[in-house]
Amino acid sequence: MQRSNTTLPGSGAGQRGERLMWLTHQRVFYAGLLGAAAERTMGGYGVYVSPAVAPPNRLRIGGGAWQTGALFVVPPQVPHRVESAHPLIFNLLIESESVDPSRLPDYLQHCGPVDAPAFVQRMRDAHTHLLALSGRQSFEGLEFDRLFFGEDLAPRALDPRIRKVIDAINADPAAPTSAEDCAASVHLSFSRFLHLFKQETGTAFRAFRAWKRARSLLRYVRQTSTLTDIALDTGYPDSTHFSHSIRQVYGLKPSDIVAGSRRLALHDAAGGYRQ
Repeated sequence: MQRSNTTLPGSGAGQRGERLMWLTHQRVFYAGLLGAAAERTMGGYGVYVSPAVAPPNRLRIGGGAWQTGALFVVPPQVPHRVESAHPLIFNLLIESESVDPSRLPDYLQHCGPVDAPAFVQRMRDAHTHLLALSGRQSFEGLEFDRLFFGEDLAPRALDPRIRKVIDAINADPAAPTSAEDCAASVHLSFSRFLHLFKQETGTAFRAFRAWKRARSLLRYVRQTSTLTDIALDTGYPDSTHFSHSIRQVYGLKPSDIVAGSRRLALHDAAGGYRQ
């Protein structure tokens, strides 16, 4: 089998007209090239689907055995690697703080290959539908969850103090926000804040903030800025920290992600449409 590739912008050849990314505050849909990647650890729920013409993908969780399937689900903060013989893959990312994990559809409450052919077909059909609309300036008016899941995913109930902190981080992932500052902003002690944040979100504060900063890179993949400028714009102190953090999250170097996104149609809910 050809050494594969993983999702989100990467290197290689593929179907130029089929590649797009729909980026919202709480969701991402990516249909695009596969870049040979190392292990990755995402901060949201990862859903991987192969195109209809493709052979099954391969998935390895941590140091476990390789598994095959048309649909993989990986919970947040789980190290994994995805491989495929096809240059195109479909990938959904669902922000962990935005959904109630106990009320997710059954096929999303797994880790690894899942047998859910109706959902797989729905995801492929959604890609076809979005392609037909890709010349528009945005996908405004489309309901993300209903398109991919047929229903709105149940939101997670959060302590208002933790919700305030999350909203601030989402509004400006590049801000040098410390746990101490966040604790003070919601009138909690440092230790109580860290405990409550992990309890409410299922993720440690430091890992959550690191993910949000790395996720914000997706908004810059079609810009002409230098990697150094992108690193600074996304809140990293220098290019070394930027490269190390991005490789930990995506399993790819920032330069490979940007290079593989040159012909990607990006629909950013906050920043408009770029092709």
